[in-house]
Order: sequence, then C-alpha cells, then structure tokens
Amino acid sequence: MDPEGLALLLPPATLATLAESWLREDCPGLNHMALITGAASSQAVLWAKSPGVLAGRPFFDAIFAQVNCQVSWLLPEGSKLVPVAKVAEVRGPAHCLLLGERVALNMLARCSGVASAAAAAVETARGTGWAGHVAGTRKTTPGFRLVEKYGLLVGGAASHRYDLGGLVMVKDNHVVAAGGVEKAVRGARQAADFSLKVEVECSSLPEAAEAAEAGADLVLLDNFRPEELHPTAAALKARFPNVGVEASGGITLDSLPQFCGPHIDVISLGMLTQAAPALDFSLKLFAEGATPVPYAHCS
Repeated sequence: MDPEGLALLLPPATLATLAESWLREDCPGLNHMALITGAASSQAVLWAKSPGVLAGRPFFDAIFAQVNCQVSWLLPEGSKLVPVAKVAEVRGPAHCLLLGERVALNMLARCSGVASAAAAAVETARGTGWAGHVAGTRKTTPGFRLVEKYGLLVGGAASHRYDLGGLVMVKDNHVVAAGGVEKAVRGARQAADFSLKVEVECSSLPEAAEAAEAGADLVLLDNFRPEELHPTAAALKARFPNVGVEASGGITLDSLPQFCGPHIDVISLGMLTQAAPALDFSLKLFAEGATPVPYAHCS
C-alpha cells in the first residue's frame, strides 16, 4: 500500500480533535513565552537527525493547523530518512509556531519510530521467504493508538484489530470466565454474527483443535517456542486447512525469523508499539534570508 494514500484513512474531525487535545495538554493556561517571541511571521525547518521511516505527516499538519501555521513537506510519507535530512518547512506567527513545536515533534518522533520498527520487522520476515502478515497488537499507548496503528501501516505491517470491536478475540481469561474453550467460542460466534471473525488464544494443540472444531476462524498460538510452534501449526492445518494461525508472545526482531514458517499466517509483535525507539527530529527557526541549519551554534 502506498504510504501517501494512508492519510485518507484518517477522518479530519478525528485529526483535529486529537491535535487540539495534545495542544491543550501542553498548554492548558497562560503561554508566558508568547510575550517573548511575539506574533511576527516566522519560518522553521524540520530536520531528521536519525535514520528510519518518516511517518505522521497528517497528524503533524493537524497540530500546526490548530495554531494557524502552514507546513510544506519536502519528503513524502514513508520516506527512508538519511540524516541529517531536511523534511519540511513550517511558517506562521512565531508564538504559534513554537506553541506547536514540541507537541508536533513528540508525535512525529514516536509515529516514525513505530513505522521504522514495523519496516524492519517486515524486511526481516520477507528475508526468510515468508509471505505472511507481520502485525502489531493492542499494546498501544492510551490516547495515542490511532497514531501508532497508523505508523504500523506506513511501515508496511498490518495494524491487527484497532479495538475490541474489530475482531472477537477469545483470550485465556475469557476461556476461564466462560468455563471452557467450546463454551467461549460458541458465545463468541453468537456475538460475532456474520460480520466479524473469531480468534481464540490457545496454549496446546488439543485446545487449538477444540477451538477450530467449535468454529474459530483463527487460532492464536501464544508463547510457543519455535520448535513447538511449527509442528503444532502443521498438525492443526492438516485437520483444519481453512483456519488461520497466528503466532505471538515475546517475539523480537532478532527472534522473528525463527517464527516464520509455511503454516503460520500472522506473526504479531507487541514490541512494534511498546518498544519502538523514537526517532530524533528538531524544528529550527531561521531568519528571513538566512540559510537554515539543523543545529544551533553558540558564538
């Protein structure tokens, strides 16, 4: 999927609401620095100072739109960043530009970090010859899920279910609460009706077979070691060839190749959103007629 087209997934009203909430969090009252900077028209350059994948342009635009500033992008969404890279220019009243600065940089650094981790995971998986789906999870930052799920997509990974309503996933605690796998799956099938798939987290082949027999569309083999995972998936597929198999649980970029196999359809990694390092960006103002530089120098 072309990363440039992914912006169409994001409702403008949702973007505006998120941007407004982030700005309000950072400055809920008086902005004392506005008296120092004033309202004169100013310009700044966005610099990327670490390698990775650029992601988060629609959110960046929405933040600066809230403070009456205009962004001109020099690189497309999904670009591979080679530092130091000039990414964008931002223009507007000085106090507004600086009001949006930290909020926009925080968002862009984290969104790009997720996209970079996702891209690395997809590249690693494809390097093994595996053609399944590398996916994220619901292990996201509260209030920041849309950005992180979007970052996964820019990086080429699948976002997995966005929320509890996107897929009926029966996990171990649901099985305990329902009184067994079969009861849990039957209840899930009734809740899902025709519009949603049902996935069941399983810890053994008998449990996975019971889930598939009861009508699960997908089976999540959770916390399996690779040497156990592949024979279990093969045995399950032999009996239920139409059931999707997902592997998850503690998988890292280093261990990912061990989980890629012909009977695995999806590999989900919580670390893509939980442990992705933020990229380093800076926004530097420059005077009219001056040459923009990525670092401030003291004389």
